[in-house]
Amino acid sequence: MLAKLNYLYGKPTTTGQYKQQYEDFMVTEDLGFDLTGDGEHVLVFLQKRDCNTIFVAEQLAKYVGISAKLVSYAGLKDRQAITQQWFSLHMPGQKTPDFSAFNLAGCQILKVTRHNKKLKIGALKGNYFKITLRNLNAQSEIESKLALIKQHGVPNYFGEQRFGRGENNIIQAIKWASGEISVKDRKKRSFYLSAARSAIFNDIVSQRIAQNLHQIVLDGDILQLAQRGSWFVAQEDELDLLQQRLENGEINITAPMVGDSPLGTRFKTLDFEQKCLEGWSEFIDLFKKERVETARRSILLRAEQLNWQWLDDSTLEIDFYLPSGCYATSVIRELIMENE
Repeated sequence: MLAKLNYLYGKPTTTGQYKQQYEDFMVTEDLGFDLTGDGEHVLVFLQKRDCNTIFVAEQLAKYVGISAKLVSYAGLKDRQAITQQWFSLHMPGQKTPDFSAFNLAGCQILKVTRHNKKLKIGALKGNYFKITLRNLNAQSEIESKLALIKQHGVPNYFGEQRFGRGENNIIQAIKWASGEISVKDRKKRSFYLSAARSAIFNDIVSQRIAQNLHQIVLDGDILQLAQRGSWFVAQEDELDLLQQRLENGEINITAPMVGDSPLGTRFKTLDFEQKCLEGWSEFIDLFKKERVETARRSILLRAEQLNWQWLDDSTLEIDFYLPSGCYATSVIRELIMENE
C-alpha cells in the first residue's frame, strides 16, 4: 500500500538499510508540559530496548501490585529500537514505590516522579529521533534531498505501523466494511477504523502530490496555522497572500481524516477531494454507520531541528524532531530504497 504512494522528490535511487541494530533507531518522548511532582499518578520515565510498550506497562503494574488497566502511556513506541518514554501508574493514597529492584531485560528506569493527571494516548508534544542509515551506495542524492526536506518537508503519510503487521488492520477493515465480518471488540474497531481513514488520507495526499498541488493554495482549501490546531477556509480574494504565508511556513494545507460529517472544504478543493473519495465508498458508508467525526491533518510534515552527519562513506546519522502522530519513516522513505 505504501509502495504505491507518490514521492515528493522522486523515487530514491539510493539504496540502504535502517534498523540493522537497536541503536540505529532511537526515540525520546517529549510530553511538552511540566509534571507537577505530586498527585495520584506515579510517572516512570523508562528506556527500553527490544521491548513492547504494552508488555513493559504490564510488568510495571505487576511490580507495584496494581491492575495493568491502571497503567497508561502517551503512545506506543517501536520494539526494534531504543526508546525513552513515560508510563503513568494510578496509585492514589499510596507511596511512590522503590523501583531499585525492578528488573526487566532491556529496560532501565531513568526517572520517577508524580503527576496530578493520567497520561492519555496522544498526550505528548512530539518525539526526538536519532536514526542511522547504513550501507548507503551514494551520498550526493541524499545530501540534496536532505536539503530539500529541511526547506520544504516530506509527505505527512501514515507509516506502516498504522496498518498492522502485513497490513492486517486495513485487510480487516475492508472485510468489515464489505460485511464479510463483524467486529465487536472495541479496540479492534478503533484500529480498523484508524487504518481505513489513514489509507484514505495517504491516498489524497499522494494524488495531490501527483497533480503538483501540494504547495499550492486552492480556493476552498482548509488551512491550518503552523504549530497550532486552529484552521480556516481559503477565500479566492486572499489566495496570493495565503500562498505567501504557506511558502513562509506560517500555514499548512490539510487533507481530511474522513468521517461521517462534511469535509469542510469548498469549491476546487471540495471537487478534488470528492473525486479522490470515489474509490473508497465502502469505507465512507462504514464511517457514517460508526459515526466517526471528520478531522483534518497537514499534508506535509516538517522535520524540525534536522541535522545530519556522515559517520563514514556509507553510514549516515540523522537527528530530528517530529510532532505527535507523525512518522519518522515518512522522512526515511524520501531518502532511500531499503534493500535486503
